[in-house]
Amino acid sequence: MKVDAIGLLCPEPIMMLHKAINKSSSGDIIELKVTDPSAERDVEKFCSFLGHELLDKKRKGNQIDFKIKKKIDN
Repeated sequence: MKVDAIGLLCPEPIMMLHKAINKSSSGDIIELKVTDPSAERDVEKFCSFLGHELLDKKRKGNQIDFKIKKKIDN
C-alpha cells in the first residue's frame, strides 16, 4: 500500500499512516512519502510504540520515504 503525504503537516502524515495500517493485513508493507520534517521522528515513534517494523528510510532532498511492515498478528 502506498501513502502520499507530501506537502502535509503534522499530524496528517501519521493519521494517514494509521489509517493505512488499519486497512492493511498482518505483515503488509506500507510505503509512506512525506515532506514534513517532524514526520521522521513521528514515524519512528509510531512504529516503535505500536510494534510495526520500520524497514527502510531514505531522504531525497526534503522528501523522506519510509517502508513500514505491519506487525504480525498472533
